[in-house]
Amino acid sequence: MNASKQLISGKKTNGLRRFLPSFFKARKPRKASGRPVYGLVFFVFVLVGLSVLGGMQLRPQTVLFVAGEIATQDVTADQDLLVEDAVSTHAKRRQVAELQPPVFDLSLTPIEHLQSRVAEVFAMIDSPTSENSDPEQLRWIISESLNSEIAASTVRDWQEPSVRKIVRQDVLPWMEEQLISGVAVDKTLMLQYRHGIVVRDLTTATETIRLELAGVPDIRDLRNNLATYLKDTLKLPLSTRRSITALFTPLMAPTLTLNREVTNLRSRMATESIAPVYNQIKKGEIIVRQGERVTEEDQMQLQALISHKQQTMFPMRIAGLFIVSLMLGGGFAFAKPGRRISDVKNKDLYFTGLLLLLFGVGAKMLLFAHGSFGDASSADMRGELLQLLFPVSGGMGLVAMIFGFKRCSVTALILSFLCTAMTGGGLWLFLYYFIGSMLYVLLVKRAQTRSDIALSIFPHMAGLMATWIGVALFQRFDSGHIWMGCLYVLGNGLLSLLVQFAVSPLIEMVFSYTTRFRLMELMNLEQPMLQELMLEAPGTYHHSLIVANMVEAGAKSIGANSLLCKVAALYHDMGKLSKPEYFIENQGRAKNPHDKIAPSMSTLVISSHVKRGVEMARQHRLGDEIAGIIEQHHGTSLIRYFFNKAKEAGDNPREEDYSYPGPKPQTREAAIVMLADAVEASSRVLADPTPSRIRGHIDTIIKSIFAEGQLDESELTLRDLHTLTESFHRILTGIFHRRIEYPDDKKEKNGTAKKPEEKSEAKQEAKQEAKQPQKADEKTEPKETAADQTGKAATSLTGSEKKSSNPLQ
Repeated sequence: MNASKQLISGKKTNGLRRFLPSFFKARKPRKASGRPVYGLVFFVFVLVGLSVLGGMQLRPQTVLFVAGEIATQDVTADQDLLVEDAVSTHAKRRQVAELQPPVFDLSLTPIEHLQSRVAEVFAMIDSPTSENSDPEQLRWIISESLNSEIAASTVRDWQEPSVRKIVRQDVLPWMEEQLISGVAVDKTLMLQYRHGIVVRDLTTATETIRLELAGVPDIRDLRNNLATYLKDTLKLPLSTRRSITALFTPLMAPTLTLNREVTNLRSRMATESIAPVYNQIKKGEIIVRQGERVTEEDQMQLQALISHKQQTMFPMRIAGLFIVSLMLGGGFAFAKPGRRISDVKNKDLYFTGLLLLLFGVGAKMLLFAHGSFGDASSADMRGELLQLLFPVSGGMGLVAMIFGFKRCSVTALILSFLCTAMTGGGLWLFLYYFIGSMLYVLLVKRAQTRSDIALSIFPHMAGLMATWIGVALFQRFDSGHIWMGCLYVLGNGLLSLLVQFAVSPLIEMVFSYTTRFRLMELMNLEQPMLQELMLEAPGTYHHSLIVANMVEAGAKSIGANSLLCKVAALYHDMGKLSKPEYFIENQGRAKNPHDKIAPSMSTLVISSHVKRGVEMARQHRLGDEIAGIIEQHHGTSLIRYFFNKAKEAGDNPREEDYSYPGPKPQTREAAIVMLADAVEASSRVLADPTPSRIRGHIDTIIKSIFAEGQLDESELTLRDLHTLTESFHRILTGIFHRRIEYPDDKKEKNGTAKKPEEKSEAKQEAKQEAKQPQKADEKTEPKETAADQTGKAATSLTGSEKKSSNPLQ
C-alpha cells in the first residue's frame, strides 16, 4: 500500500503517466513552440488571393460571327446558357399587346356642356340686348354660338314656350340618359377592338369591360335615335322636330373617349410582365460549325455567349472557392494522436502558401494559354486536354520530401482543388490531379537517393496513365481524346520530375528544410564538420559513430526515421568542439581540467555543449530537425556526477542548477538519440562486457531515463523501449565481442600457452555464458510490470553503473 502511494505521489511516476490508467492522464503537456500566427495569416491571404483569381474571367473572348458570314472555326458553349429568342419573345409580347383592351373614359362633361349651352341659347332669346335686338342679328349670334347655320324660323320656334317645355322636360332627360350609357365618336372605329374595351367611369372611378361593341352608339346613331324619339315617341310636327334637332345636333359630343396614355401604359406593363422566351444551350453544344453560314439565330446565341463573358468578376464563385479551400486547409490543424495541438510551424505554412500561390497562378496562366490553340470555348482537342500537362504531382513531390503522409494528403486536396478551379476543369480533372499526386507522394517517400527519384518516373507515368484512362472512360471521352491525352500524361510525368529536381535544392536553402537527400549529403563522413570533429575531438567522433549505428538500428526496428536519427547522432555532440579537452573521451592521459574548477563551473561547461551545438547546426544550416535533436538529446536530465561532487564538498546544490536546460525529447527520433547516447557513453565503464552484463546495463539505463520522466513528451511506448533495448544490445554485443587470444612467442617457450583443447573449452564456456542470461531474462521479464522495472531502475545501480552517469563519458 505504501509502495503504491509512493508511486502515485512521487516524482518517479512521471514516466509512467503515459501508460498507466486514466487517473494519470493529467500529465504535464508538451511545451508549445509558439503558435504560427504569421504563417497562418500568410496562408489565409494566399487562399483569399487565389479565390479572387479563380473567380475572375481571364480567358479570351468568343469570336463573333455576323449573320451571313462563313464560320472559320467551331464555336462551342463552355457552360450551360439560356439564350433569349428575341423573335419569339417579340411575337408573344405583341400578341399580349393586341389582346390588351383599350381604355375608354366615360365622362359626364358633355352632358353638362349640353345642358348649359341649351340654357344659354334660351337665355339669349329671352333677354335681348342692344346687340341682338334685331331678329336677324339674334339669328346670326346664335348661329355663331352653335357653329351652325340657324334659320330665322327656327329661332322663332325656339321662342315658343311649348317648344322650350318639350326641350326641358322631354328631350334633355332623354339625351342625358343616352349619353350616360356611353356614346362614341364613330362606331366603325369601335368595331376594330374585337376583344372588347375597358370603360372607366371618371365619376365613380369604376371600370367595366365591354365585350359587345356593336351595341355602342355613336353620334350618328344618337342623331337618328333623337329623330325617331321626336317623331314616334313625342309625335311632334315636322317643323318642331327640325327646330329641336337643329338645337341639339351641334351640341352633341361623345361621352366615350379613348385614353391613349393609359392604354399605352397598360399595354407596356402587360408586355413587360411577359417573361422572355429562352433557348437552352448545353455545355459542349456546338453553336456554329466551321464552314457553315451563320444565321441570325446563331449570331444572337454568340452575342449572348459573349455578353455573359463580359463579366470578369464572380463574387459568389470567389466566396465558394475561399470557403472550400479554407475548410480543406483546416486539415493542417489536426494533431497527431496524443497531442493537443498540431506541430505546424510558421515556415511550414509559408512554404505551403507559396506552393499554392505559384501553382494556382500557373494553372490560371495555363487557362489563359488555352486560347492559343484556338477559341477559348472551342472543342479543339489540344486545348481541351492541355490541363493534363500541368505538373501538380511535381509540386506534391516537393511536399513529400518535407512533410508526413497526413499533411501531404491535406496539401494534395487543396492543391488539386485550386488547380482544378483555376483551369475550369470538372470532377474528372480533380481526380486525375489528386490520385496522381498521392501516387507520387508514395514514390518520393520510398526513394532513398536522387537516382531513386529519377527512376520513379516510370511507375509515376504508369499510374498517371491508368488514372487518365479511368477518368476518360468515366467521362465517356472518344478514342481521339484518350490517345491524345496519353501524350499529355507522359509530358506531365516528365515535367513533374523536372520540377522535383529543379526546385528541391531551392526549398532546402530558403526554408532550411532537412530533406532525405540533404540528410544523405550530411551523412558523408567527408563533411568538413565531421572532419574537424575527427581531428579535434577523436573520442567524441568515435562515440558519435557508434551512437549513429545504434540509433539507425533502433529507429528501423520501431519504424522511426532512421536516416534522420543517424545523421543527428553524427552531429549531436559537435558542440564539444568549443572545449573538447573538458570531455573525458578526448582527454587521453592528460590531466582532467575539471579538477581545478568548481563543480558548478564544470556543470556550466558540460551543459554548454548543447547550446553551442545548436548554434553550430544553425550556422551550418543543418536544418531545424537536427538542431532540435541536438537541443533535446540530454533533455532536462541531472548532471549527477558534479551534483554529487558539490554535495560532497559541503554545498547545498539545487538540481535545477545541475541539469541540462532541455527541453525533453519532443519526437521519437530525439528520444532514440538520447537513449543511445546514454547507453553508449555509460557502457565504456563496464568491466568484462559480456552479453548478459551489456543487456542488464542497457535495461538499467533505459529504465532510469524512463523513470526520470525524460520520455514523457516523446511518442515512445513500452513496446518501443523493449524493441530499442534489443537493438542496442545487438549492436553493443557486436562491438564488445570476444576475440581469440593469439599465442605469444615467449609464452610458448615457457610452456604457458594454452593448448587447443583448453581454447575450445573456453570458447564453449563463453557461448554457454552468453546463452544463459538470455534465458533468464526470458523467464523473468514477462512477470515484471512497468512499475517493477521502474523500481528496480531506481534501486539497482551498482558501483560501476553509478560511474556510468558521469557526463564526461
